[in-house]
Amino acid sequence: MFDIGFSEIFVIAVVALLVLGPERLPRAARFAGLWVRRARAQWYSVRSEFERELADEELKRSLLDARDDLREAGQRLHDSGASLKRDFESMDPDRRAADPVDSHADNLVDASDRRRRDDAAVEDAAVEDAAVEDAAAPASDSGREEDGETGAAAPDTGDEHAPRA
Repeated sequence: MFDIGFSEIFVIAVVALLVLGPERLPRAARFAGLWVRRARAQWYSVRSEFERELADEELKRSLLDARDDLREAGQRLHDSGASLKRDFESMDPDRRAADPVDSHADNLVDASDRRRRDDAAVEDAAVEDAAVEDAAAPASDSGREEDGETGAAAPDTGDEHAPRA
């Protein structure tokens, strides 16, 4: 920050000792140290805020660049799709009727839709089964077991692995 060497600091200390005297010099040194710490803290605060702003600007710039790249890619994809569509429509109608690509593409789309619907139905059924199992599960009575014949609670013997009488 400042280009102050040891000799300059020594000269400042001698002048301060002569001007302030030995009684007031420690208090003045503490006061100067306080102001130097405050100035450094303020400087670091401003510097870190400036760096954060630069990072934010860099992030915004990279996001805008990525958005522009995606728009360009989408536009190129749309243009190539439109070109393919025009080429397909400009084909000879007799050749187009004999070309199985169109019917095959329709079959693939239909199969994909059916698979997606079937997967969704399986997930819904699994969720419903889990909900039914949770609702049907009996609430435990703090470690006590029920006697299978009478329905009364069996006494807790403390040994889970011991044979029942």
